[in-house]
Amino acid sequence: MRITIVAGARPNFMKIAPIIHEIERQQEAGASISYRLIHTGQHYDSNLSATFFEELNIPVPHQNLEVHSGTQAEQTGGIMVGFEKELEENPPDLVLVVGDVTSTMACTLVAKKAHVKVAHVEAGIRSGDRSMPEEINRIVTDSITDYFYTTSQQASEHLQSIGTPKEQIHFVGNVMIDTLKNNLHRIKKPSFWEELTLAANEYYVLTLHRPSNVDALEAFTSLLSHILKNANGAPVIFPVHPRTQKLLRDAAVSFKNLHCIEPQGYLHFIYLVKHAKAVLTDSGGITEEASILNIPCLTFRDSTERPETITQGTNTLVGTDPEAINRAFRTLEAGQWKQTQSIEKWDGKAAQRIVTHILQCYDH
Repeated sequence: MRITIVAGARPNFMKIAPIIHEIERQQEAGASISYRLIHTGQHYDSNLSATFFEELNIPVPHQNLEVHSGTQAEQTGGIMVGFEKELEENPPDLVLVVGDVTSTMACTLVAKKAHVKVAHVEAGIRSGDRSMPEEINRIVTDSITDYFYTTSQQASEHLQSIGTPKEQIHFVGNVMIDTLKNNLHRIKKPSFWEELTLAANEYYVLTLHRPSNVDALEAFTSLLSHILKNANGAPVIFPVHPRTQKLLRDAAVSFKNLHCIEPQGYLHFIYLVKHAKAVLTDSGGITEEASILNIPCLTFRDSTERPETITQGTNTLVGTDPEAINRAFRTLEAGQWKQTQSIEKWDGKAAQRIVTHILQCYDH
């Protein structure tokens, strides 16, 4: 059983790590399975990419397509051209894609046109917001995938509602949580911890990268100002995404409690999340990690593709309305934030379920 695994951007690396480790475990147990890891190069900053392979014990990719940055069309086209050549030279039995980044959609299209079956890990999730590139990627990928591995019953039900055959849908849990649980004992205090005199539960972690929040200077400045005012002087640690760095320089925001840092490796970032007073974000994946760690999470979006982080986790959608942000911070300061409940199959065994199913399909 030859599997080609695709990773393109930072969130992908956390998702493929436990799958690779489980394949290797099955190999040692005598299973006839092998993999080839392809890095599309969609994220190419060393802090966004290379360090993750080292920290998560992922082997160096067999091939890096080195597509790098560009418009949505440029990236998609570059990935498709490179991946087509890769499949011609190294034909697999199955292409496994994860998440909802451009690489996921582009490699799925190429594989299906090459008559190779595709497995989509984290299938079926939807935000309902088609202005997000990720939503388009999800819709396209799930329209032609062969095996759908879902993180929740809700995602499985959505796939059934759009006509996906039930026997192709497999509720396996969340591989992001596999990685979190596997590495919690390894997380590391960042080098700037003492320099900024940080203390557990007395600082915030902020991440912003959604185009709706960071592409327009006025909207970005307004949101950042409201966040910093509500922090009441507590340190706000902001690992700045490359796309946000220039905007931050142009924003007329000056708060002593804002600390902009380089993008962090996985082990340092999870340390920051685990000891934070709250996570302030517009990301999806971070809401999952915050929920499992039972850290309050404020999401600056009006929709989410991960509703279980709201119904059973610590996540709340606050959007960008100043009063909604103020209310959320008041709830937090009053010590009235909700606690995480048990989330079904977010137990660290998702990768095991995925690889077991793939082997069963191959055996038959």
